[in-house]
Amino acid sequence: MSTPYLDELLDHLLGMPDRASLEKALSELLTPSELTEVCKRLQILRLLEEGVPQREIARRLGVGIATVTRGSRALKSETP
Repeated sequence: MSTPYLDELLDHLLGMPDRASLEKALSELLTPSELTEVCKRLQILRLLEEGVPQREIARRLGVGIATVTRGSRALKSETP
């Protein structure tokens, strides 16, 4: 899903010299709610990789099962 805008975003983030600059850039680009959601999605992927059941992940993170299922499909599409 590469678009000119996505490429620009990736270049911008990859250009950050350190962790603090990256955190500042993300907090300027995303609302607190959006940043929380991105962080939760990363946790979904990690928990799925650990073998935690989808319903348990949804309960732990306070997200819908559809959000967890989306993460599961994303992981499956990465596997050759």
